[in-house]
Amino acid sequence: MATLQGVYADLVGQEHVVETLIKAVQSTRTGEETQEMSHAWVFTGPPGSGRSSAAIAFAQALVCAHDGCGTCNECRSAANGAHPDVEIIRTEGLSIKIDEVRELLTRVSWAPSMGGWRVVVMEDADRLTESAANALLKAIEEPGNRTVWLLCAPTLHDVLPTIRSRCRHLQLVTPSTEAVAQVLQHKDGISPVMANFAARVSQGHIGRARYLAKNEDVRNTRNTIMKLPLTLQGISSAFAAAQTLVDLATEQATTAAELRNEKETDDLALAYGKGATGRGMATGGSKAIKELEKEQKTRQTRMIRDGLDAALLDIATFYRDVMMVQAGASDALINKELEAEINAVAAKTKPQNTIKKINAIMEARTNLGHNAAPLLTVEALMCVLAR
Repeated sequence: MATLQGVYADLVGQEHVVETLIKAVQSTRTGEETQEMSHAWVFTGPPGSGRSSAAIAFAQALVCAHDGCGTCNECRSAANGAHPDVEIIRTEGLSIKIDEVRELLTRVSWAPSMGGWRVVVMEDADRLTESAANALLKAIEEPGNRTVWLLCAPTLHDVLPTIRSRCRHLQLVTPSTEAVAQVLQHKDGISPVMANFAARVSQGHIGRARYLAKNEDVRNTRNTIMKLPLTLQGISSAFAAAQTLVDLATEQATTAAELRNEKETDDLALAYGKGATGRGMATGGSKAIKELEKEQKTRQTRMIRDGLDAALLDIATFYRDVMMVQAGASDALINKELEAEINAVAAKTKPQNTIKKINAIMEARTNLGHNAAPLLTVEALMCVLAR
């Protein structure tokens, strides 16, 4: 496996994408129009493949005088959102609304301030509302001079057809377990045993693998989640399991949000003069605080749903392993630590029932993505899994 350099160093297993991006950047240096470069790109790939990382690396390379060295001021500022010509749009809500896109279009209509490119990275293009997507379409149809749009989404089908037809598509793949384990060992100093475990159970999601490997509480929570299928003996146990799952997701989201919310509120109050004159905040401060609290509530709702989605994916790997045993491929288990339990479940159920359960989990994930009530959705799922 080739060693990736500079801004592309973290794109594990994506050599085919890196090669395309390097050629595109190089083609912009000649001053001639070529087929290598486009004003709009869409990066797709499964969770953890690094689609957002690839887009940001491309943005860094475009504004870097050395084609993406990763160490200069331009590269560093582009990565952390401080570069004047690079916009990184990350939504922490459930959707990207038209007002946000209109505000963005106003900002990016200016010429690049540092003479290179003005680059917009939209990490969650699949969360655009229909009206927001149509507003974005107009900008992509009539691109500004030296403006590049980099959109990220799980699949092409998550992007409006009229938008994706005007973008160059790059498909990222899930990196291998071995590649992720190597990164954890060499870059993060994780022990080989822990690195292999985290890479295996995260299924190639390098961010989640790193999070698992470094946090014992996260590993303990996952262990609790993975044992829920073993508790399903009837309707009452199904409801109890659903409540446990929702409580775990809510607790994680609340813990993560509380410290962040408090700091954001304090910083905003300080910006409006609280404590500076002894007279309280300036005009508009209370309204701004209320708007921030509304955004924080929306963000926490998404965090709970994201936590549930990750938990359901973990449970899906349990039934995937059951199916592998039933198919005679027990050497390819994801959850090797639960091999005895998986074998026991595989022995007393039929393969067609296992497939139905996996499909039910995927349907529940889809419903959660469509803003279905979390507890009701998970309760209905657990009743299916308990059969």
